[in-house]
Amino acid sequence: MRQSVRIKPNTAYGLVLGRGGSKGLPGKNVRKLGGHPLVCWSVAAGKVASLDRVICSTDDVDIASAALSAGAEVPFTRPASLAADGSTDYDVFNHFLNWLAENEKSIPEFVVQLRPTTPFRDPAWIESGLQLMRDGRIDSVRSVTPAPLPPYKMWRERDDGFLEPIIQVPGLAEAYNRPRGELPTALWHTGQLDIVRSEVVLAGSMTGARIKALNVPQDMAIDIDHMIDFQLAEICFDQIMPSSLIRYLQELSND
Repeated sequence: MRQSVRIKPNTAYGLVLGRGGSKGLPGKNVRKLGGHPLVCWSVAAGKVASLDRVICSTDDVDIASAALSAGAEVPFTRPASLAADGSTDYDVFNHFLNWLAENEKSIPEFVVQLRPTTPFRDPAWIESGLQLMRDGRIDSVRSVTPAPLPPYKMWRERDDGFLEPIIQVPGLAEAYNRPRGELPTALWHTGQLDIVRSEVVLAGSMTGARIKALNVPQDMAIDIDHMIDFQLAEICFDQIMPSSLIRYLQELSND
């Protein structure tokens, strides 16, 4: 990337990542949830939150079509090399920012990741996360919730077949045998919302060192990787999908 690229102050672009080669649940990003392709719910969150732009990075024409129908831009096709099983979010973000720099000569100050596989997302969280980014000199924000399974009770198997705990708790012997209430709170990164400064990505990281928490309800933290996850999302849809997103997509369908 050219050193002279302009960062547009106080701008935030939503980035929706959707590849077509899912192995756990083929076609999941266009599988219909609540009457709309899964990817549409993430686009809707960015649009309802009034992000400056919502852009979808995909290698798949069906995902691109669905994202466009929900109001996203799809200005490029993601290279196949960045849509493989081993492709990382960093690879795709870096491609996205370099594409903007090359083709539009500017990049946003903030990039808001809106994963299609975590569709239950209150648009108000986006503004709350951006406010955190603007109020303090931090590198990124991540949505978190108390971990449903305490990591202090997790194990690894050694080469000799014996178990050893993954995490020790200083000052607390055999933490894995203690009641959950006596253990430190561990937070799980839900994947529903990540916000990062573009300059942090260009420096080689998806988070930087200064990461702030955006606490979200555990019951909305559904991450869809397999059919059982999708079925859970269908069961919970009416109770936890924000009404503003339902209304947005319904209004688009009626136009």
